[in-house]
Amino acid sequence: MDRKTKRLLLLVVSCSLAGVVLGGTTSWAESNSCLQANTVTSECLTKDPITKTIEGMGTGLVAGAAAAFGVAWQHRHED
Repeated sequence: MDRKTKRLLLLVVSCSLAGVVLGGTTSWAESNSCLQANTVTSECLTKDPITKTIEGMGTGLVAGAAAAFGVAWQHRHED
């Protein structure tokens, strides 16, 4: 594996990991605030907080990987 490929892989992995952490944290905080609201919605009561957190982590993973590829694509075209 050449140096550019390793750098791209490291960028994708680090951005994806950051996305997983941020997405999971945001979803977890949202589900907690949903349960503590003055008027609790039916979606808040029926959706499992763990499931919402995992969905947020998945969304963060995809968003982080897409951001990394976008940065790499832009950097490639600037050279």
